[in-house]
Amino acid sequence: MTTPGTERGLRLTVLVGESDGWHHRPVFTEIVHRAHLAGLSGASVFRGIEGFGTSSMIHTQRLLSLSEDLPVAVVIVDTEARIRAFVPLIGELIAGGGVAFLDECEIVRFGGEQEQGRERGR
Repeated sequence: MTTPGTERGLRLTVLVGESDGWHHRPVFTEIVHRAHLAGLSGASVFRGIEGFGTSSMIHTQRLLSLSEDLPVAVVIVDTEARIRAFVPLIGELIAGGGVAFLDECEIVRFGGEQEQGRERGR
């Protein structure tokens, strides 16, 4: 069941390390660029302040640790069909240790179609 004025969607969250790279570029940057090329609604990158992954090594931004491999989350929300079509396009980027998960969500859009078009064109 959705709230009036919303639509069903899927949220893709990809967790990678800040220092993970793909052809001399950060993996998170490559994911965002591929999402843009695929015409998805948008993508955001969030830098974690502390975390650990498959290596079980804790990475933190505390001054004494000087970690250069903090956790990074790339979050993309769109329709289920568009997200599911996109997932195979990033498999090679996270095969070395990242993880991705999908969550059902409701998309709430604010403003008119004209306003949303301007947002997407930025």
